[in-house]
Amino acid sequence: MNSLPVQGAQVVSRVAALLRIVGRKPEGSTLVELVRDSGLTRPTVHRLLSSLAAEGLLDHDPASGNWVLGPEILLMGSVASARFPLEDIARPSLRRLAEETGESAFFSIRRGDETVCLLREEGSFPVRSFVLHEGVRFPLGVASAGTAIMAFLPAEEQAELLAGWAAHAGNFAAAHTEYRVRENLETTRQAGYSVNPGLVLEGSWGMGAAVFDQRGRPAWALSLTGIETRFRADRQGRLGQLLMDEAHRISTLLQSTGSGRQA
Repeated sequence: MNSLPVQGAQVVSRVAALLRIVGRKPEGSTLVELVRDSGLTRPTVHRLLSSLAAEGLLDHDPASGNWVLGPEILLMGSVASARFPLEDIARPSLRRLAEETGESAFFSIRRGDETVCLLREEGSFPVRSFVLHEGVRFPLGVASAGTAIMAFLPAEEQAELLAGWAAHAGNFAAAHTEYRVRENLETTRQAGYSVNPGLVLEGSWGMGAAVFDQRGRPAWALSLTGIETRFRADRQGRLGQLLMDEAHRISTLLQSTGSGRQA
């Protein structure tokens, strides 16, 4: 009898993992990718995918062969957005950042030990970086949003992440070495904003600033991404100040509306 709740929890965990993997990209994921990234067997993944499709949570695109998010996810997201009105609160700041800088602007949320991109606003500069888009997840401490958030976490939380850094960073550990991440975190705390000098993808730079909840904890982040030449040292101060100004504006709005809690 004691094993039944564990088995049920395991199924929920596996389903959640598959949904997250599919939701990383608008075009979805192939069965091969889902098996590889979930660590589950092919028969298990296929069985869970079929069940999720029957419930409308996933769809199978016959043209590409990819599994994509289904209509029930859209409906759930619409209901959830009423509780967390981040679109209304964050979108004006994204538009101001994109218009003022010409770069693409993003709003990300902390979910456990990851950041997830929620919103994007394209800038006017014709050459763009496509590293970041809605649904993309990075480990905390990786990329500009994750660095901005991790830099302002309590020291004990940072120490816990750094203690198992290689496993935590995964495929990003080679460029984001523990030594370099520690340096980036310290620089971010001093400046108030983070700079990612092409560590995720060579030539694609980013900058970020943390957005704080009602308890003063970093729960979200604003970021800008673009090509390296657009993030020269002589421009970083201005971009960083714009990010911090808008991050402070959103923090204040989230707290005043009672939405300043992590989703």
